[in-house]
Amino acid sequence: MAFNFWSRSHSPLRSFARSFVNKATVRPIPAPRDSINTPQDFLKAIGRSMDSKISQDSWEEFWRSATGNQLRAKGLSVRDRRYTLWCMEKFRQGVPIEEFAYEPRPKKTIRGWGPAVQNGKRIRSRRIKN
Repeated sequence: MAFNFWSRSHSPLRSFARSFVNKATVRPIPAPRDSINTPQDFLKAIGRSMDSKISQDSWEEFWRSATGNQLRAKGLSVRDRRYTLWCMEKFRQGVPIEEFAYEPRPKKTIRGWGPAVQNGKRIRSRRIKN
């Protein structure tokens, strides 16, 4: 029994130690496609006025340096950071920009669950009452 436990505990399985490799440097840099040749073209194509919020000169520098912490240091909000990194990953996977780029959802006109009175009528519960 002890031998069996010893062999299982020291088996050559995956080590559970944390790797300190920067994943952004390991990921491949996508080649420019279609009309997107510069980082500014990419940021303009994904919309949300990202081209005015982020400024990069070279294509390789843009894809190597765009991490969440560096975008945060540039002053981007959380939504803009997440959207930018998500779009970069989709572009890296080869998905056309027209399929994944979208504008942000507009703000709600009515806050919360809505007013009790809408269009002059009192709104009541829709459940069946006996």
